[in-house]
Amino acid sequence: MTLLKPDDTWALWAFLFAWAAVSIHLEQRYRWASAVSGCILAIGGGLLFANVGLVPTASPVYDSVWTYVVPMAVPLLLFTADIRKIWRESGRAFGAFHISALGTVLGTMLATALLGSRIPEIGGISAMFSGSYIGGSVNYVAMSEAFRVSPGLINAGLVADNLLMAVFFGLLTALPGVAFIRRRFHTPLLDELEAKPGAEGNNHAASYWGRSEISLKDLSAALACAVLIVAVSVKLAGAIGASGLPPFVKGLIGQKYLLITALTVALASAFPRFFSEIRGARELGTLLIYLFFVVIGVPASITSVVRESPILLAYAAIILAVNLLVTLVVGKLTRQDLEVLLIASNANVGGPTTAAAMAISKGWNTLVLPALLTGVWGYVIANYIGYYIGTYVRALFGGG
Repeated sequence: MTLLKPDDTWALWAFLFAWAAVSIHLEQRYRWASAVSGCILAIGGGLLFANVGLVPTASPVYDSVWTYVVPMAVPLLLFTADIRKIWRESGRAFGAFHISALGTVLGTMLATALLGSRIPEIGGISAMFSGSYIGGSVNYVAMSEAFRVSPGLINAGLVADNLLMAVFFGLLTALPGVAFIRRRFHTPLLDELEAKPGAEGNNHAASYWGRSEISLKDLSAALACAVLIVAVSVKLAGAIGASGLPPFVKGLIGQKYLLITALTVALASAFPRFFSEIRGARELGTLLIYLFFVVIGVPASITSVVRESPILLAYAAIILAVNLLVTLVVGKLTRQDLEVLLIASNANVGGPTTAAAMAISKGWNTLVLPALLTGVWGYVIANYIGYYIGTYVRALFGGG
């Protein structure tokens, strides 16, 4: 029993927008909230309000966020995803991102080897988690659709994923303050910030998200382009799904999120000036993703984790542990800066928005663009990597 019922449509939309706005306000108003980051506040608030009985853990409103809000957010956040720009401007973060992605792949294979025989539909589960921890939650959804994972397992996986993701982001945020870690890595951005007078009291998120000039023409162009891209991608996905192509080909090129990503990146690379000059797309996309952050926190019922999905919690924890270990160890061997490695790990696990939010909250402004670009690159490659891992694991476990 909850205060708001699953069919309290307007009340639940009000809750999503209100808590997203509160999370953004807190991040930009208070230094402690900026250090935590708005995305963690949004996820944590959803988790808290669901567990104290204010909002339900499932509702058609949340389904609408998955169905409409997330697909629209993806192109809005990808308008600057010129492939040439990603290669040219992401710098060392691009290499660090792939180190972290390797950690996710190795972690998935280790978790599958240890726990795969005890998890039903392990092929789809491995695809979902590897996709999520290279690209983000958007890729989790795409892989769940590609492998037709049962709704119960999708929700149980989301509970484990969301709970651990919040803990993982908190760990990444805290690591620069650990003396043992700090002594073993180069930390040029931290050193530069600490050398500046008055740096202790700065709210970096508020400084970054300052007021900007956005016109009605910008907003209409951003929304029109995003909706058009989603509409075309959904139509193409339906046509490919109904075609006589082999199932493997359908799974590879016929998924909605794959097509949204590929079409947006192709357009942004072909017409970089047009898309980069649309102001407000990043702000709109980020707001929509904040609604998504609240929603992904809501299903994370603590009692459900304990009762129904401890095995998936362990599975995800192994992947994240190996991701961070490989990122730090290989990053140390390749002389990567600590700040770059932490942003790369965040970009893998959470996607471009959470990585950029961490860079902004820490005052690492030179890493905001690399965080966005590498995170966007994660969206591009995660579904393909997840699909191949899931297909291999499914064959290995006899269709599980």
